Amino acid sequence: MSDTLNLVLFSGTDDKLQAAAVLTAGAAALGKRVNIFLQYWALDSFRADRIDLDHGLAPEAGEAGRAAVDALRAAGQASWKYTLAQAKELGDVDIQACSLSMDILHIEESDLDPIVDGVEGVTAFYLNADDGEIVFI
Repeated sequence: MSDTLNLVLFSGTDDKLQAAAVLTAGAAALGKRVNIFLQYWALDSFRADRIDLDHGLAPEAGEAGRAAVDALRAAGQASWKYTLAQAKELGDVDIQACSLSMDILHIEESDLDPIVDGVEGVTAFYLNADDGEIVFI
């Protein structure tokens, strides 16, 4: 198995983006290459004018989940964006926007936060994935 972790991010809620950021940071700390492919609602959360907004939580989080996330934030837990930025400094992390999702959502590359490295299609994502595992969030 490859030392590459490939994450396909579909959901744009803060809890799922935080989970992806933690997985990315952990893999980068272990010297693994990480490819992140942003689709649909995750991609929408990476717009420069939206990345720092509250993107809500997955419905299954409920009130208890909201309270737990709010408590962690109040205690100083880093945002998912900050965690991803640290992971990029720590290791080989590449964040690519899905070209089809860009078209569907009418997003231009200039609309994206600079943490996004570029735009690629699904074929390029698979080619870069090597034989590493692929996780869908």
